[in-house]
Amino acid sequence: MDVQQRVKEIKQSFRLMMDGAVAQSMRQKGLDYHLNWGATLLRLREKADEIGKNYDLAIALWKENVRECKILATMVMPPDEILPEVVDIWMEQTPTVEIAEQAAFNLYQHLPFAADKAYQWIASADEMPQICGYHVLSRLFMQGREPNERGINEFVDQALSAIQGGSLTLRKAAMQSLMHFSELGLMYERIVQSATRRLGIAFG
Repeated sequence: MDVQQRVKEIKQSFRLMMDGAVAQSMRQKGLDYHLNWGATLLRLREKADEIGKNYDLAIALWKENVRECKILATMVMPPDEILPEVVDIWMEQTPTVEIAEQAAFNLYQHLPFAADKAYQWIASADEMPQICGYHVLSRLFMQGREPNERGINEFVDQALSAIQGGSLTLRKAAMQSLMHFSELGLMYERIVQSATRRLGIAFG
């Protein structure tokens, strides 16, 4: 079966997962997708497990302007096959915070170059890459991945700047990331406490 035929069949399968209440709730929260079946993440994960990892299919699914297709694409894309340039394109085409969070969790945290991309994104002028970058770093810190000295300074400076910004979603992502950073050990905890205290930010 060719890729486009598989995409067509997968899209038809979303009808069986349709949840109007979930879709309506998303619309009310401002998550306005071109097409949204309201499928739960659990159902999409089951579908992804059934499909398995598939680069060509992931690329084709991502091109569809459908919530479920984009999320499924991040689940079936093999992290060791996607190139940095393709990741950049996907980041530019990320339509909502939900997709950014799902991409960070399902795919980006597993990339061989995950840390490099995350630091690049948190330094972006655009909000969506920053949010995604902090979510990736949160996951890396939870895995016990410690940054080097330059990474520490860069991360703390960017995170503090984001926390003082106007976007609540970005502030939450940055604060969560700082929290996981501080859990890497006593030194990291003290770095965060010292930095936040200077700015009068309550932490911990």
